[in-house]
Amino acid sequence: MLRRQAKTSNETAVDLTPMIDMTFILLIFFMVSTTFVKDMKVEINRPSAKTQTVASTKAVRLYIDRTGETYLEGESIRTWVIQSRVRDLLKGMTQKSVLVVTDSNVPAQKLIDVVDAARAAGADDVGVATVPEAGEG
Repeated sequence: MLRRQAKTSNETAVDLTPMIDMTFILLIFFMVSTTFVKDMKVEINRPSAKTQTVASTKAVRLYIDRTGETYLEGESIRTWVIQSRVRDLLKGMTQKSVLVVTDSNVPAQKLIDVVDAARAAGADDVGVATVPEAGEG
């Protein structure tokens, strides 16, 4: 009589399924989280008034006074209207630049809102200056 002998295995197997699952979860997490990182830079060079070089008169000028009121061509303008008005002014210009003339006590958020509106209007170059640097014009 021939008997079949059952093989007894002393080998231990490592189950790789949880490790592979975890690797895919981490991969998906890093792929999704990198899409949330956006380039949130606002290049604002707030120059000092030590070197007073008068800015170009060809730029559209926005003025922000110390109370936070914004002016375009001498008349008061709301922040939400800046984009459309500046876009209209920039249409006929070859050099699309905007100069934001501000007081030193203006809140930074107000300045950022005005610069963002000018960029959204299509300005290629947005500069920030103080009154002595920008001149009276």
